[in-house]
Parts: sequence; C-alpha cells; structure tokens
Amino acid sequence: MKLRPFLLDQWLEQKFSADPPIEFDLGSSTGPVWTLRELLSLGGDLEELADAKLFYTPPAGSAELREELARLQGVDPEHVLVTTGAAEALFILFYLAAEPGANVVLPNPGFPTNESVAESLGLEIRRYHLRAEDGFQMDLDEIRKLVDGSTKLVLVNSPHNPTGTVLRAAEVAALDDFCAERGVQLVCDEVYHPIYHGPAVATSARLPHVTVLSDFSKALCLSGLRIGWMVERDAGRRKRCLNARSYFTVSGTVLGERLAALAARHSQSIYDRARRVAQANLTLLDALFAEHSGALRWVRPEGGMTAFPWLEGGGDTREFCRQAARHGILLAPGDCFGMPAHFRLGFAASGEQFARAIERLAEILPALLPRAMHSAS
Repeated sequence: MKLRPFLLDQWLEQKFSADPPIEFDLGSSTGPVWTLRELLSLGGDLEELADAKLFYTPPAGSAELREELARLQGVDPEHVLVTTGAAEALFILFYLAAEPGANVVLPNPGFPTNESVAESLGLEIRRYHLRAEDGFQMDLDEIRKLVDGSTKLVLVNSPHNPTGTVLRAAEVAALDDFCAERGVQLVCDEVYHPIYHGPAVATSARLPHVTVLSDFSKALCLSGLRIGWMVERDAGRRKRCLNARSYFTVSGTVLGERLAALAARHSQSIYDRARRVAQANLTLLDALFAEHSGALRWVRPEGGMTAFPWLEGGGDTREFCRQAARHGILLAPGDCFGMPAHFRLGFAASGEQFARAIERLAEILPALLPRAMHSAS
C-alpha cells in the first residue's frame, strides 16, 4: 500500500513557512476564516464549553450534532454519521469498496487524495473528464459508459473543486436512478453546498439512494474543527461505515463537536458571509480576466470558492505559481491536480484582503507571464 506524494499539501505548506512570506493565500479552497470568538458570538457559551467532560463522543457523533446536521440536510438524525472531515468519509468508502477486481468512477480533475487513496487500496480508477472547452461540465453519458458489473461507486463533486462547475438537480436524480438500478453506490461530495453564484441547487440528500458527504471546512469555513459528515439512508451501508470509523478514528472530539453543533445551528450566518465574500471577490476576478484575456483564460465558477484558470499560451503553470509566491501570492499549480496547464485560484480564504491580492497580482502579471511562457517553451 503506497501513497503518491501529496503535491497539493506540500505546495500549500508555503503559507506557513515561505521566505519571503506569503501575504495573500489564493491557493487554499476554504472560505473566509472564523475565529473562535466570532463563532461563540453567534450564541455559544464559553462557560458551558469549559465544563465539558473531555471524554469520548459516540462513534456516530454526538446526538446534538447529528440532530443539527439532520435539520440542515432535511433527513432523520439516524441517517447522519459524523466523520473526521470529509476525508475520512471518503477513505471509509474507498476502503469498503476495495474488493478484488473492483473499480471506482472518479472526476478528472478532482481532489487529489481521491485517486491516490483508491489506487493505494488496489481499486481500478476510471476517470470521467471535465474539459475547459465544455465549460468543465460533467458528461453523464461518459460517466454511464464507465460503469460495469465491477463498479463499486461513482463519485461526483458539486460544486466541484477545483473548477466550480455545478450539477443540476435533474442530472443528479438521473444518476441516482442509473446507479440504483445497477446496485452501484452514488456518492455526492457536497462540501461547497450551498454556495452558488447562479441558480441554487437542492442538496442530493433528498434523493433515496445517494450517499452525501459534507464537512465544516469549505462552505462552513471552519476547517480547524476537522469535522465532516455522511448522510446514508441505507442501513446496511451505514452499519459498515460506522464499523470502519470505529476502527479508524474511534470518535471525534468533544469540543470540536460542541463547536460544530453551534456552527450548524447558526449555519445561515456562516453561509451568508461566505456568499457575500465569494461573490464580491468573483466580481474582482471578472475584471482581472477581462483585462488580461489575451494571456489568461478561465471558466467562471458556478459555485464553490475555487476557479481553475489556465495560461492562454499553454504550458506548465508551476513556474508561474512559483514566481507569484515570490511576490507574496500563493496559487496552486495545476500539476497538483494532474492538469499542469491550469492553476487553482481560491477566492474566499483571504476574505476582505482579496482586493489587495488582486491589485498585487495585476501589478506583477506583465512580468510573470513572459517568464511562464519562456518556461513552457
């Protein structure tokens, strides 16, 4: 069992240790960061938190947190399983899918750990492609053609990281029917729901057969809590997932789950801030890409907090991102996602500093682009 080098995390570590230091984090995919004080101001009780017993929580998560998440998703609390971020939920699903000869159907590009973890467990990876020339839209027919009798799960991510594309409700429903008819698990990663920059889409948790994943890191902007969840209506699958979680991490943390319940209870305030920041920053990106349309191209994200632009002249963007980092701006090169001609640009993690970041980027682009073109040649 071997894991590939995690290029994305290795690159993003610069924000903690780079010299010269990173001033503007446009590489991360989270929303505007909250402090503990800001979170408690929504209605938390510090004294009550201080009296919490530092003991195990139930493997499925505390009753309080599961009830809040169930309310958020419109499901029964017994259908909710708390995990250590969405990453643990995905690891559990790949682990349970890993049978001899089995395959999984994944998006390309996608979050890098998905392929690496599945591959390390011996699963065959079948990729469906999100292409810039098609607006990064997911082709349901391409997905269907990849499924056969050995397919254990199909993964979709909407809003998608890193492209920001969104699956419509009717498309997810059609995939749900298709997968259910064949006994294939459909997994919808919804960590950016409900952050949309166009028509909103209902959560897939409303559908009868879908396994829905989410977390507190992306749309809920609290990545430091390291808490995610799974909505699973199928009792057998839920039991297997809970058993695996009991082996892997046993339970979450008392303080983390208390704070997560508070955040879920006041989720609308957190979502509103994330939308406000993301949409204001998208407007700044509209202007940047319009001004530099001869050198930079993009597909405007329909949801989430990341875009996946590319250099008009093609070529590897790592040198472009390296030079940006030397000027204090962190971007994520596309080779971290297996697509070196692109780069990921997060437009919410830096919050209100984003305007200054874009000013800096606009100032240095004339110098960066010739270097990137020279490197590509």
